Amino acid sequence: MQELNLYSKIEKFLDFADEIEALHQTFKEIVEELNPTSLIDIGCGQGDFLLSLDNKIDTLGIDLSDEAIALAKAKQLNAQNIDLCKVDKKFQCATAIFDVINYIPEDKIGEFFKCCYDVLEKDGYFIFDINTLYGFEDVAQGSLNIDLDDKYISIDAYFEDNILETKIVFFEQKDTLYKKQSGIIRQYYHTKKFLQHQLEILGFEIESAIKFKLHSEDDYDKQIFITKRL
Repeated sequence: MQELNLYSKIEKFLDFADEIEALHQTFKEIVEELNPTSLIDIGCGQGDFLLSLDNKIDTLGIDLSDEAIALAKAKQLNAQNIDLCKVDKKFQCATAIFDVINYIPEDKIGEFFKCCYDVLEKDGYFIFDINTLYGFEDVAQGSLNIDLDDKYISIDAYFEDNILETKIVFFEQKDTLYKKQSGIIRQYYHTKKFLQHQLEILGFEIESAIKFKLHSEDDYDKQIFITKRL
């Protein structure tokens, strides 16, 4: 998961703090309304969403980036670098926030949702967000260059055939030399109809699909799904 570790290194320089906080706040309000006693945050990153929750909730954060998990553990969070399908505990609620579903190719979505189903108690809730087509075509595409005193970041994102390919180049100064890291991250556009079909096959019911404007005021670039394990 070299690419995920690379993204974890540059994330704090991308100036998404306000957007992430807004998304976390919306998820927090949904969780508070559901009032679970236990929650697993899938793709927890550095654990900021878990930090925002009531400490009475028994939480676990999981992520495939060991860099992110190390940062989450430094915040005294219960976090593990483990695949979802290997989690053997059950929870009343599961969350997958900020593009987690979009990192999963279409042919792997069914398997992922099955693991979500298995990790939930009966009547448990699975809450996640996805990027809309507008979010991919009009918001995510483009180039970004960040020039810092001892770091340089170049990002180029291009959306074609329902895949957003983001090329990242990261230079970091070590003594008098610069170390270069690079990688490509792919995200996949999924329609609501496709996701609903995959969820219903397994026994999930979509209770709500909330249109959400995260990066744009012109149109909604995300949808938040509240689903229930029947």
